[in-house]
Amino acid sequence: MANKSVFASTIGRLFPRTDAVNLHNAPAYAYGARHKLAQLAVTGTFNDGFYAQAQEQMGDVIETCEGVPPEFLAKAAIYGRTSGHMKDMPAFMLAMLSRTDSALFAQAFGRVIDNGRMLRTFVQIMRSGQTGRKSLGARPKAMVQRWLNEASDTQILHASVGQDPSLADVIKMVYPKPKDARREALYAWLIGKPCDLALLPDAVQDFIRFKTDPSGNVPDVPFQMLTSLELSTEQWAQIALRGGWHMVRMNLNTFYRHQVLDRQDVAKAIAKRLSDRDAIKRARVFPYQLMAALNALDADAPNIIREALHDAMEIAVDNVPVIDGSVAVCPDVSGSMRCSVTGLRYGGTSVVRCVDVAALVAAAITRGNPGTRVLPFEQGVCKVKIESRDSIMTNAEKLALVGGGGTNCSAPLARLNREGIAPDLVVMISDNQSWIDAQNNRWNSGTETLRQWEILKRRNSSARMVCIDITPYGTTQAREREDILNVGGFSDTVFDVISAFASGNMNADHWVGQIEGVEI
Repeated sequence: MANKSVFASTIGRLFPRTDAVNLHNAPAYAYGARHKLAQLAVTGTFNDGFYAQAQEQMGDVIETCEGVPPEFLAKAAIYGRTSGHMKDMPAFMLAMLSRTDSALFAQAFGRVIDNGRMLRTFVQIMRSGQTGRKSLGARPKAMVQRWLNEASDTQILHASVGQDPSLADVIKMVYPKPKDARREALYAWLIGKPCDLALLPDAVQDFIRFKTDPSGNVPDVPFQMLTSLELSTEQWAQIALRGGWHMVRMNLNTFYRHQVLDRQDVAKAIAKRLSDRDAIKRARVFPYQLMAALNALDADAPNIIREALHDAMEIAVDNVPVIDGSVAVCPDVSGSMRCSVTGLRYGGTSVVRCVDVAALVAAAITRGNPGTRVLPFEQGVCKVKIESRDSIMTNAEKLALVGGGGTNCSAPLARLNREGIAPDLVVMISDNQSWIDAQNNRWNSGTETLRQWEILKRRNSSARMVCIDITPYGTTQAREREDILNVGGFSDTVFDVISAFASGNMNADHWVGQIEGVEI
């Protein structure tokens, strides 16, 4: 008789063998090249993470970019910018594309480089030598020239804020041919050359006069151009009321320090701006950026501002799907999730951590689906009482306060199995670096997460699982198949993907298919 220890009937008999190890050296499944690039497009930041240093990530990104066709690289860059709301990674992908397909590069350029900051980021990446060249080259230079000449005066002024490189550096590098005398004067003024002041945009002329006599109305220029001047509270109020949505969100404490928010009319106007539905959607705000604003807001700031940020949070995630059937949501609250969501960047590290984002997504899903079972996990499942009627921020803060131990992605599934519960949808939010349960991976028989999922499926054959990965580490604990979807990112578009998959309108490979569907 055959050896029963080898040939015994087991639920794991059809498991795909693991083909990689994660960054904790535990068994895992590697993403394919396209899926990995998709993951990088919406989560990569080029900063030090919990497991990988920035330079290591750089090598990984380059290898992945080189491993996909140029057309997919172009589409991933566009998707990362337009749907993932990312900055550095789409610019880097575009720079890589400039080496391999100049025609596709030119077609994608305008959809990735959609403002002055993105333009300066692209030039910085090209000059760094990381993509294989230290000069722009003919086609990239032409595209930068084109952007400069087609940008409005307002776009040029906003692009002039920032260094390394400054917009003046960019202009000196590409020598754009001005379309008219007015633009020629503006370029000259930006790079410090003599020019006919009468030809400058009205806002610039106002700014020059204001520097000499900083009284009266504040010129309509980016406020960073004014911060070195002595401004009155009334002038700061003008800046606040004129500022864009993101600018206002990021400078609430500045306005508070200058007594701007002491004026009820101004505070009310700012609160209305912050909670304006259309403005929030246009701003392409990450929900976690609102969390950061709430956490950073001075405790003595007017309550109307705090309430507006709470309202904005609810609006930012109002596309959370209402699921037909039962739902379990499993945020990873382990120690590795305490890393900043955008990685460690010396002098500019985000205070929002991966665990905060996981908790935020879990709280948002719970808000849209009041019967949701919440199972935060580390080595095991942590006990937290979540009230669906509480604000998203309140529940997210509760979830982020627990945990801190090792990672065990199978723990919430094991808990559901012990209790005999089989939800119609399980949503897991993690960095996928599971290792506590690695000892159960005998004979390379598949991950424990996949084994526990199969046990759950015995009780509910139509159950589906969505694994949201918020890090660019390149492996998963549950390989894609008809009932398992791996998706990356932390923008609100993730909720659209969950909705489509939960309702059966999306295949397991459709997230990559979304990128494939981007028109160039």
